Amino acid sequence: MSVIDQFPFPVVEEANAEIPLSDGTHLAARIWRPADSMVKPVPAILEYLPYRKRDGTAIRDDLTHPYLAGHGYACIRVDMRGAGESEGIMQDEYLLQEQDDCLEVLRWIAEQPWSTGRAGMVGISWGGFNGLQVAMRRPPELQAVVSIASTVDRYADDIHYKGGCLLINNFSWSAQMMSYMSRPPDPALVGSNWKDMWLERLADQPHLAETWLDHQHYDAYWKHGSVCEDWSAIQCPVMIVGGLADGYMNAVMEMLENNDAPVKGILGPWVHLYPHLGKPEPRIGFLQEMLRWWDRWLKDVPTGVESDPDLRVYVREGVTPQPALSDMRGDWRAAETWPIPDQTEKKLYFSANGLTENNGGGEEIPHISDQDIGMFSGEFFAWIGPDQPNDQRLEDVKSLTFTTPALTEDVCVLGRPVVRLRLKVDQPQAQLAVRLNDVNPDGSVMRISYQTLNLSHRDNRETPQPMPVDDYVDIEIPLNNTAHRYLPGHRIRVALSTSYWPLIWPAPSQSRITLDTSGCSIALPVAEDSDLHPVSFEKPVTAPPTNLKAHRKGSMSRDVTFEQHTGRSVVTLDYDSGETEYADFGLTVGSVRRERYEIAPDDPLSALMETHWTQTMTRDSSTLPMRVRTEAYGRLTCDNEAFYLSARLEAFDNDTVVFERSWQKTIRRRCV
Repeated sequence: MSVIDQFPFPVVEEANAEIPLSDGTHLAARIWRPADSMVKPVPAILEYLPYRKRDGTAIRDDLTHPYLAGHGYACIRVDMRGAGESEGIMQDEYLLQEQDDCLEVLRWIAEQPWSTGRAGMVGISWGGFNGLQVAMRRPPELQAVVSIASTVDRYADDIHYKGGCLLINNFSWSAQMMSYMSRPPDPALVGSNWKDMWLERLADQPHLAETWLDHQHYDAYWKHGSVCEDWSAIQCPVMIVGGLADGYMNAVMEMLENNDAPVKGILGPWVHLYPHLGKPEPRIGFLQEMLRWWDRWLKDVPTGVESDPDLRVYVREGVTPQPALSDMRGDWRAAETWPIPDQTEKKLYFSANGLTENNGGGEEIPHISDQDIGMFSGEFFAWIGPDQPNDQRLEDVKSLTFTTPALTEDVCVLGRPVVRLRLKVDQPQAQLAVRLNDVNPDGSVMRISYQTLNLSHRDNRETPQPMPVDDYVDIEIPLNNTAHRYLPGHRIRVALSTSYWPLIWPAPSQSRITLDTSGCSIALPVAEDSDLHPVSFEKPVTAPPTNLKAHRKGSMSRDVTFEQHTGRSVVTLDYDSGETEYADFGLTVGSVRRERYEIAPDDPLSALMETHWTQTMTRDSSTLPMRVRTEAYGRLTCDNEAFYLSARLEAFDNDTVVFERSWQKTIRRRCV
């Protein structure tokens, strides 16, 4: 990766601009813009997040926004209300208030003397979500969007539920947000009022997991902000970007298939990161791609982006899996039109002999899964640690598997595989995890795609119904979108289990499924050589990195163990970011994330998760010194009838407790 420190336009930066809202709240913004933009106004690019512009996203912001500003844009990185140096309280994610505030921010931007009045929105994850959500509101200032690692369906494809199954990340994300939002503003930016702002923020801190778990089905809460509710609402051009190793890999193809606005998609091999910073590699020159996009839609420069292929995708190939995989084998391909017209489908049938080309089945195959299948699934959205799926042999040996013989020619799977099952269960509440794998010639197994399904949601996710016991039911399970080339000598495998811990919370009872193989198959969307052509990107570049000074080195570990004395399988995460000083302004920050997941292989009600986050902030200053620490704890257990949530937040100023609060909540299980 190349660092560029000379741009066509010299850049000036404002560390903490204030944006007034109509209710009297002020939001804090960091702004980069060309030095002469007061006399030669430029379009604006807004990134709108709760993750703290001062220290939370500063490292990636410094690598990204100065490049765009140096090419003729005003880049505005705004913290939402209640975050960083912004006033107010944040009560939940993606609220109408969040969108309304953003509309006011866009109007404020358009009124500035350095602005032409034309704006785009860019963001990854939360910023990718709200870019699409604000686009649905059609503010006149917003004329293009770049949305990275986002979703079009907040219920089915966010961090809370998947196929109606309760994602464990529903609770770990709540703990993470409690920890993130517990930090104070920087005294160097807000002055002596910093502590009052901090204590107000702490006093109104919500326990978000309670809200999210109160909405166990697809209801109005999840429909709000879900693009799939009204595809036509977005009319401005959208570049939609995702990573095949991320939890948010479906939005790219979904947007291309359903939205009629100018939409172009890039789907790479990455985890939850910007493409010019992505891993596993290869990275791409994403800043150059964004510049082409913004120049066309915000400056009317004929860059040719309208003629780009609909979909540029990295087609992966089988590798020996590693939880911290750094490089992915494969190549970049392009589909001029997506969906591919009349795309080929390869159908394989389940049988006692594996996956076959012909449906000669009719066998009944029973299976009961251990509850600890899924220990090597990795994180729901992998990021920077050892988060990616490990060798699936460790899961397959305890699953129900169906495998082809070794292939004699390439099979390029591109799109959403669909599994159809005819099955019966012995419990009214049960779930399935379905994995599509690549069995390498060396015996290692790579997960290609997967999906989980709460069987009560088989027909309707708004009003789910328990399964009929011991009656055969036909079920269709679309897997996550994927792009993978099976090579000769490799084998295609489908693996089934009734548990997937700790990715999803277990069903109330251990269940037995029985397949009738006469009704079981997988349909693979296959891309032929004529459907795709090679494509390339420029090499990745960045602006100069942040000036940092390490005070304490960090470390990351994810361990899987079996405790003989308890009979429990345990996953422990210990992600220590160390302590780092932002040398240019003397703020030192650190964080430690600890999570523990336990379960007995034969008892779904033994499931336990615990979280503990630590945040530290220190500023050595004779005028406004600061040394604060927050500790956020979370715990979740269950029985047949309910979930039991607890959380605790502690805040320390110079090692003196200045705030304590605890939450306890029991929430009834409703077909989950």
